[in-house]
Amino acid sequence: MTSRVRVRRDGFSLSAMESGQGAGAPVVILSNSLGATLDMWAPQRKRLGGHFRVIGYDTRGHGASDTPAGPYSFADLVADGVAVMDHFGVERAHWVGLSLGGMTGLGMGLDAPGRVNKLVCCAARADAPEPFLKSWDDRIAAIKAGGIRSIWPGTLERWLTADFQAANPEIVDQLTEDFAATTGEGYAGCAAALKGLDYLRRLGDMTVPTLFIAGEADMGAPVAAMQAMHAATPGSQIAVIPDAAHIINLNAPAAFDAALTEFLLA
Repeated sequence: MTSRVRVRRDGFSLSAMESGQGAGAPVVILSNSLGATLDMWAPQRKRLGGHFRVIGYDTRGHGASDTPAGPYSFADLVADGVAVMDHFGVERAHWVGLSLGGMTGLGMGLDAPGRVNKLVCCAARADAPEPFLKSWDDRIAAIKAGGIRSIWPGTLERWLTADFQAANPEIVDQLTEDFAATTGEGYAGCAAALKGLDYLRRLGDMTVPTLFIAGEADMGAPVAAMQAMHAATPGSQIAVIPDAAHIINLNAPAAFDAALTEFLLA
């Protein structure tokens, strides 16, 4: 079972896909990184589909989803996630998100805990220190000057290790295409949410079972930052994946999938 649908929001819609098991099976929601689409989860959709009803969606401003006027907040992005669940008649689900999707998952766990069974937060931060803030200002300025493609080379360098890029040109090509489909307004709108990131001080209130997954070579969400999030989150677990940069699930799929399925199936 695989189908794409439009999830209606206030004046715009999100593109979503359902696959895997049918109604009655436990549900996993997949939420993408800034600049990617739900297709970044293709290997995990296949792996998880044997056990779960799997629902992925393109974040607003990404892929086949619409781009409402920005800026956005994490409250907006969490509301989008809830709308996707409501559209599919899902009351509770596991949430698996990477980078922006992982941060949205933190918001789900903190502000809508009754909707989340387990949370897997990958390659994410929970705060916005000054260098982090400046990085988004620089990228937005570059997009205004040269378009979304102008920041792709630096993004790719952060997303995947050099060895992986050389060995997997087809994955690089797909990510390049998906990144180019991200609208400048959508990217900037989501960047505004990231600049307002302030979940770290609230992680002590998290009641949802949480797994953090960090890439050992990730420059965007360093291991130290994710270890601090783990330390602040009661009862949480952390897995550090060797030889992986920011898009961990593609860069090191075997180790990533092992950590993911062990946690979700426990």
